Amino acid sequence: MIEMEADKKRHIAILGSTGSIGTQALEVVDANPDQFDVEVLTANDNAELLIEQALRYIPNAVVIGNESRYSQVLEALDPKDIKVYAGMEAIDQIVEMEEIDLVLAAMVGYAGLRSTLAAIAAGKTIALANKETLVVAGDIVTKRARENGVNILPVDSEHSAIFQCLAGEFDNSIEKIYLTASGGPFRGRNRESLTAVTKNEALKHPNWEMGNKITIDSASMMNKGLEVIEAKWLFSLRPDQIDVVVHPQSIVHSIVQFEDGSMKAQMGLPDMKLPIQYALAYPNRLRSDFPRFDFMDYPSLTFEEADTETFRNLALAFQAMKRGGNMPCILNAANEIAVATFLKGQIGFNEMPELIEACMDKVGFVQKPSYEDYIATDEETRIVATEMVKAAYSQGA
Repeated sequence: MIEMEADKKRHIAILGSTGSIGTQALEVVDANPDQFDVEVLTANDNAELLIEQALRYIPNAVVIGNESRYSQVLEALDPKDIKVYAGMEAIDQIVEMEEIDLVLAAMVGYAGLRSTLAAIAAGKTIALANKETLVVAGDIVTKRARENGVNILPVDSEHSAIFQCLAGEFDNSIEKIYLTASGGPFRGRNRESLTAVTKNEALKHPNWEMGNKITIDSASMMNKGLEVIEAKWLFSLRPDQIDVVVHPQSIVHSIVQFEDGSMKAQMGLPDMKLPIQYALAYPNRLRSDFPRFDFMDYPSLTFEEADTETFRNLALAFQAMKRGGNMPCILNAANEIAVATFLKGQIGFNEMPELIEACMDKVGFVQKPSYEDYIATDEETRIVATEMVKAAYSQGA
């Protein structure tokens, strides 16, 4: 059990501080200056915002992933005696700093895997917002966390909800969990109607404010599919113990059903700062000024069955989870290429699951992958997916 002494601040490293989760985490720090110190900030390419954050929070060190931006960051922060590093390897190494108590893993996509494993090897508590880490290599990540006595605290609102429902219940068997999904901007639409949707339409989420990649994933329901796989590893579940239900109001964040039939749900307004704060402060709950839920504002909470025929990505994620091995890694890599190319206008919305399924059929399957197998699988899948996109794009040009 993690303990936070009343007179001791928790020193945190925020990996991906310029993204949606990272910026909201800094808002949590602002609201609790007596609880948290920012020790490390990292960003991939957004040097301007990283500099702005560093000048405000004066961390021990910052890392800019894009090495071409190093001199810009160094020039701005060197007078403040803030250490500046560059490159992805520097992010992996910075989490080993002795002063760090907790690492918020908020980098987007597969890129967050190495640094999370490095933080686990260094014995740091992990607040995990990077679901792809467990999707790609959940067996290795959870095994190394157990071996190093490292706690992985979920930050995703759905997994945080399950984690909160399990407080005091860890010795009681779970019969099933229900991950809730808003349904995204295209809930109720059929597959044919999604053929011509635009990037801007897909980026208009009805309830949550998120980065572009996760917003597109939400629109395609791949985000929920990735969360299904993440939940399997976080809570040691079988595929048949995980279900998804569409809940348009996004008030019930997830539900746990125990073997006696009793169900517990965690509820609240759709605000990521709450699960972020819960993870950063765990096991304590900190007082907050977050808006409060009012039943009169939501007199009716509704639930629907997920439409896996229209939103094929969710079905593909369940398929990948059930097959296991490196299949979820293939799914994730193909999806990252699919989303990137959709955002560039190179493929249509309905072509994303087609590309992902084609990669799942074509890339070599490994039943019991090593870490090196995962690296090779990710690389192979990205090459295959990119070649497929180029071929289709050149034919359509």
